[in-house]
Amino acid sequence: QVQLVESGGGLVQAGGSLRLSCAASGRTFGGYAMGWFRQAPGKEREFVAAISWTGGSTYYADSVKGRFTISRDNAKNTVYLQMNSLKPEDTAVYYCAAKRVYSGSYYSFYEYEYQYWGQGTQVTVSS
Repeated sequence: QVQLVESGGGLVQAGGSLRLSCAASGRTFGGYAMGWFRQAPGKEREFVAAISWTGGSTYYADSVKGRFTISRDNAKNTVYLQMNSLKPEDTAVYYCAAKRVYSGSYYSFYEYEYQYWGQGTQVTVSS
């Protein structure tokens, strides 16, 4: 079992930045690819970014590419999402998720592949 706790959400003006953190506990953090997803009011949850177990491979949704950066610190059992140039349409509850993997380079943007989920953190971007 892996427990995930997100933090760092809040209210920010358009053009601003936020850094989300996701702290993992339980089984070893290594061996898990991580992803960030978000769900806006009235919409389905969508993929935002993913990172491989080693951190060497990352992947982003087109809507955040060039503005968001996913990273991880395996020594701290934490994954981050640096969000710059925020837009009102980025407003959502952001979730981190973990997927057990056996390849250091594997990552996934499929929600159904992730076994563990955090409770989410609210990000609100005002115009």
